[in-house]
Amino acid sequence: MRPAVLNPLFASAETLPGLGPKSVQPLKRLLGEEPKIVDVLFHLPSGIVDRRLRPKISDAQPGSVVTLEVEIEEHHAPPRNRPKAPYRVVATDGTGWVTFVFFGSNRGYVERSLPTGSKRWVSGHLEFYDGMLQMVHPDRILDAEGLAKMPLIEPVYPLSDGVTQGLVSRAARAAVDRIPVLDEWLDPNAVAQRHWPAFREALRTIHLPRQPEDALPESPARHRLAYDELLSGQIALALVRTHMRKRSGRPSAGDGHIVRQIEAALPFSLTASQVRAVQEIRGDLAKSERMLRLLQGDVGSGKTVVALLSMASVIEAGRQCALMAPTEILARQHLKTIQPLSDAAGLRIAILTGREKGREREALLANIAAGDIDIVIGTHALFQDVVAFHDLAFAVVDEQHRFGVHQRLALAAKGQAVDMLVMTATPIPRTLVLTYFGDMDVSALHDKPTGRKPVDTRVISSDRLDDVIHGLHRALESGARIYWVCPLVSESELIDAQAAEERFHDLEREFPGLVALVHGKMKGAEKDATMARFASGEVRILVATTVIEVGVDVPEANIIVIEHAERFGLAQLHQLRGRVGRGDAKSTCLLVYKAPLGPTAEARLKILRETEDGFRIAEEDLRLRGEGELLGTRQSGMPGTRLAAVENYAELLEMARKEAVLILGKDPNLSGTRGASLRTLLYLFERDEAAKLIQAG
Repeated sequence: MRPAVLNPLFASAETLPGLGPKSVQPLKRLLGEEPKIVDVLFHLPSGIVDRRLRPKISDAQPGSVVTLEVEIEEHHAPPRNRPKAPYRVVATDGTGWVTFVFFGSNRGYVERSLPTGSKRWVSGHLEFYDGMLQMVHPDRILDAEGLAKMPLIEPVYPLSDGVTQGLVSRAARAAVDRIPVLDEWLDPNAVAQRHWPAFREALRTIHLPRQPEDALPESPARHRLAYDELLSGQIALALVRTHMRKRSGRPSAGDGHIVRQIEAALPFSLTASQVRAVQEIRGDLAKSERMLRLLQGDVGSGKTVVALLSMASVIEAGRQCALMAPTEILARQHLKTIQPLSDAAGLRIAILTGREKGREREALLANIAAGDIDIVIGTHALFQDVVAFHDLAFAVVDEQHRFGVHQRLALAAKGQAVDMLVMTATPIPRTLVLTYFGDMDVSALHDKPTGRKPVDTRVISSDRLDDVIHGLHRALESGARIYWVCPLVSESELIDAQAAEERFHDLEREFPGLVALVHGKMKGAEKDATMARFASGEVRILVATTVIEVGVDVPEANIIVIEHAERFGLAQLHQLRGRVGRGDAKSTCLLVYKAPLGPTAEARLKILRETEDGFRIAEEDLRLRGEGELLGTRQSGMPGTRLAAVENYAELLEMARKEAVLILGKDPNLSGTRGASLRTLLYLFERDEAAKLIQAG
């Protein structure tokens, strides 16, 4: 159970003074459906506003934030025939004049806030316009009493639609008062050496800064909190790894007869990387300790075949395997890849997703429980309570970063001493492997499969969209099949689907009868039917959202148009480009951008033109965008870091990994005095599943 000392932090944000059921609604858009006080505290500022500058008007510099002491001289309300004109208030301090400008503001509010003849302190961004100093919508309008309470250094928070700085600041200031005093979980020598404050003081310093540098990423307070989060993650991963390996595994060494049948049925030769990866995995499977290995390979590098050959060894030993994918499209794509090879080797294979219903589902569950199925492919449905295996010995989890640790454990619990292989098509830099997977064994597929052709990548301005469409006319005449990926409008599937529908109607008018549409809001059967029409050539242009990012394999598709490419992350663009270049025809990727390009977007598109090496692209993506974008945490619900962006704190990550190993080496059950405070740390960062493993032994 969570230690009682943390209860104040896990209370609802609604309980904070100044917040209630109504005002907490916007916070839900920013912090999640049930925001807790700890969520408010862990929403750290992205910058500060320094209100210490209090010049006379004659000395004030445009382009800066200033706090002016003024007397209000006159009001100029907008004329009745121009209600949208700004409301202007002129003020002076004897050395010059300044105009305060309000657009669409309540007239009564302006008159009450700045009564003629009154003295006020007004703070905001000063600018020079039409020969006059002015301040548009001042941040603060205060009397003497309000001035005395105004913080001189104010944090600036990241926001989302409908959420104001005032609301987040008010919530954060109230939340700071709820932070309990917690026993120190860090090594006192490390804290003293690095001049780190205590946990409580670090949060207070960041949300109530006294100096501008207090809230910066390089401040001691930020470093302290980043290290706390990284250490909690490394201890949690180490505990999971220990738990999975503590009970001895079961060697699953087959005699190779099924493996040889599958290899004989392959229409291509294995690459050197694939051969090496299969050997590493089969070596692990033959040991008496449990396997936990990460298989990472670029788009189209042949991970599924490696997984199948590895599963064949386990089936030779008389046991069952499961392959779990994050989406139904990807699960069915795995089935399509594996089925012909499995049939050639006489393997019994089945798929289990949310779509199988009624008697069909009951029969399938009965066959799995009886051991009549060798390989079960599925989605989250695999670890539901109703799914029972006869003898599950090997679990393969694809796109691992889209599943939480507890989901991985739930699947492993379906059998006895289950060996685990996790796969990702996003090559992950070493620092991120440590963050999300722990110090795990890694197999990497660096070679492209035999026959894969390079993709000609071009960058085109959206001003030339007509040229692109003319080019598609010529391509269709030569038999091309085309993906058209619509812009990432937002993180809302509904809005992205609307954008795709608009482009679909445009292209349908241009190419009647040749265009189909697929997006995440469609039902599974509908998506499959549309994909089948595209794969068969019945339709030749597939308009899609990023639902096609992983697992879609149509070798005949040789052109992909990615609209608003500047809005996508680098790894995501690379994934999308990997949908083409799978067949015999020359393939092209058109990255269509809207000018002007920012420096980061320009660098991303330049890298894509230069290379198809997913490992180099992953490193560049980490450098340019950070780990959240690289692994898609914002879209996938991945348990990413909130306080410790890895690109800023890579050195701390390595330090946290080493310390976690030392801590658990001395006190594997965290039963000592420091161990108790480290358990508190695990619960603080919601690593509850890992904390429960200590109790489970």
